[in-house]
Amino acid sequence: MPTIAIIGASTDRSKFGNKAVRAYSQQGWTVFPVNPGAPTIEGLKAYRSILDVPRPIDRVSLYLPPSVGISILDDIAKVGTAELFLNPGSESDALIEQAEQLGLNIVVACSIVDIGVSPAHLG
Repeated sequence: MPTIAIIGASTDRSKFGNKAVRAYSQQGWTVFPVNPGAPTIEGLKAYRSILDVPRPIDRVSLYLPPSVGISILDDIAKVGTAELFLNPGSESDALIEQAEQLGLNIVVACSIVDIGVSPAHLG
């Protein structure tokens, strides 16, 4: 099964960081929610940092403002991932430039739509 770390995962079901957890779980992915303030999200153990995730990660999906996201790019590069999805609102020119310098494979798009799910249908 492919793996995904959702950074900025949320306990609030109206937030895209929560919808992503549900969408990827429904599609059969192994989901690692990352949120330092929540012990669990949608019944899954949440991790304080991407550095705490216990397995290789195929994809990282970012749901943080660019000013926060840019501060954790080094950690994302350390764990390694095939793809870093920058969801709408998480990207900035500075963040993209730094991610490219770190050699990350960036995809600027909605990661939920990428797996064939409409966020609007997740409620």
